[in-house]
Amino acid sequence: MNINPVAGAPHAHDGDSVSRLMGLVLLALLPAVLYGVVLFGWPAVNLLIVTLIVCLLCEAGCLWLAGRSVRLGLMDGTALLTGVLLALSLPPWAPWWIGAVGGGFAIIVGKQVFGGTGQNVFNPAMLARVMLLVSFPVEMTTWLEPHPWLSGSAPGFLEGLLITFGHSEIADGVTGATILGYARTELVMNHALSQILPEHYHTGFAAIGWTGGSLGETSAILVLMGGLWLLWRKAITWYIPVAMLGAVLVLASGFHWLNAERFADPVLHVLSGGLMLGAFFIATDPVTSPVSRGGQIVFGIGCGALVYIIRTWGGYPEGVAFAVVLMNAATPLVDHYLRPRAYGRTWSGQSRPISERAKHAAMGRDAGSGSR
Repeated sequence: MNINPVAGAPHAHDGDSVSRLMGLVLLALLPAVLYGVVLFGWPAVNLLIVTLIVCLLCEAGCLWLAGRSVRLGLMDGTALLTGVLLALSLPPWAPWWIGAVGGGFAIIVGKQVFGGTGQNVFNPAMLARVMLLVSFPVEMTTWLEPHPWLSGSAPGFLEGLLITFGHSEIADGVTGATILGYARTELVMNHALSQILPEHYHTGFAAIGWTGGSLGETSAILVLMGGLWLLWRKAITWYIPVAMLGAVLVLASGFHWLNAERFADPVLHVLSGGLMLGAFFIATDPVTSPVSRGGQIVFGIGCGALVYIIRTWGGYPEGVAFAVVLMNAATPLVDHYLRPRAYGRTWSGQSRPISERAKHAAMGRDAGSGSR
C-alpha cells in the first residue's frame, strides 16, 4: 500500500509562490533594464551578465554546501532578482570585479549567512551596494553621460569588453557627476541652485533618464510604470511606495519653501537618483519590511526621511541604499510595536476581560443547548 505524504499547510491558497512573485518583479523591471542597456551600451551588458552569473554561482554553491536542492533554490528566482537589482545600482561602466564582489557579498553575506531565502534581515542587493560604496568609493562614483547604442560615441563590442574586463581607462571627457552629486558639490562652494541647475538639469531629461547615473537611475517614468503594474497585479501594496515618496515630497517641499537657493525642489528629488526604484522595487521586499499595514507606512516614511536627510546633509549624494538598510534593521522593532491586535487580546497581547453581557449571552447559549 502506497501512502502519499501530505505537504505542510496551507493546503488552500491562491496560487502565489516565491518564483511567481520574483517573475512579476523581473518583468516589471525589464523595460527599465533594456532602456538602461540601450543608453550605456556593451559595458552595461557585460557588467549585468557578470553580476548575474556570480549571484547564481554563489547561490548554487551555498545551497550545495548546505545540502539543499540547487535546482529548486535557483528556480525560485531570488538570486536572479538580487543580481538584477544590484546591477541596476552600479555605475554602468564599472569594472567587472565590482559586479563580482558585490554579487558574491549580496548572496553569501546578505542572504545565505542568515539562512537563505526568507531569512535575511537586510535587502541583499542594497547591503552589497553599501559595502561597495564604503570600500570602493572611486569606482562606485565614476559616472558618465549616456552613450546610446548605434550612436557615434557608443563603444563597440570589443571596446566594451576592454572597458569591463581590461585596463581601458574611461576618458575624463565622458565622465561626470550625477545631478545630485554635482549640486551637492556646488552647494558646498556656496553657489546658489539658481546658478547650478539651469545648465545641468532638465526635468524632461531626468524623467526619461537621459542623464548620468546607474542603470536603475535611468528612466523614472519606466520604473514608475513597472511599479504601478506591480500594484495592479497585487504583487506589492501601496503603503511603502506612497509613504516613502510622500515623505521625500513633504520634506523637500518644506525646505525648498524655506530656502529655494539652498534646497532643491521636490520634483528633482523624485526624478533623480534611485528613489523611484527604491520605493517600488527595493523597500517593498516582503522579507525585510514590516508585515502590518501601519508598520509598512512607518517603514516607508522612515526610508523617505532618511533618503532626504542623507542627500541633503549626509556624506553621500544618494541615500536610498543606506536608508533601506537602516530601516531593515528597524523592521523587527516596528513589527513589535505595530503588530495587528489579535482578536480577543489587548495590544500588549494580554487576554481581554470578558464583559458581563458577554458572560450572560454565553450562559444563555449553554442553557439553550442543554435543554435540547
